[in-house]
Amino acid sequence: MSEAKSGDTVRINYTGSLTDGTKFDSSEGREPLQFQLGSGQIISGLDREVEGMKVGDKQTVTVPAEEAYGAHDAAKVQKIPRDALPPELEPQQGMQLQAQTQQGGQVALLVTAVDEQELTVDANHPLAGQDLVFEIEVVEIVKAA
Repeated sequence: MSEAKSGDTVRINYTGSLTDGTKFDSSEGREPLQFQLGSGQIISGLDREVEGMKVGDKQTVTVPAEEAYGAHDAAKVQKIPRDALPPELEPQQGMQLQAQTQQGGQVALLVTAVDEQELTVDANHPLAGQDLVFEIEVVEIVKAA
């Protein structure tokens, strides 16, 4: 059986958890995750761990934050005045908002605090700063041409 190498298309079943055991994602009940190894389609730490595995191989791996969604960046946490929001919007802690960047792109924001005058929003990926644990099983490898 051949090992998965960069450029191969790989299909895996997986469960992703935080180091405290909290599950954040899984392919259970869905099609396996398919990606091209080494192409940047998945987080780099998981990509690196799948390389060299064979069909049927199973392993549990810990991907450090730096190889997942990066460190939590305090510069992405900002306070904005409540009057900058549409008047019909009642912000709540835990609410997700969309904002437009100056370049016209979209960024997801998580409301982390609300008071009478302002709210605090966080543009970090929700898993930024977290080491992630994945249980993975390789179910198919399609060799690169």
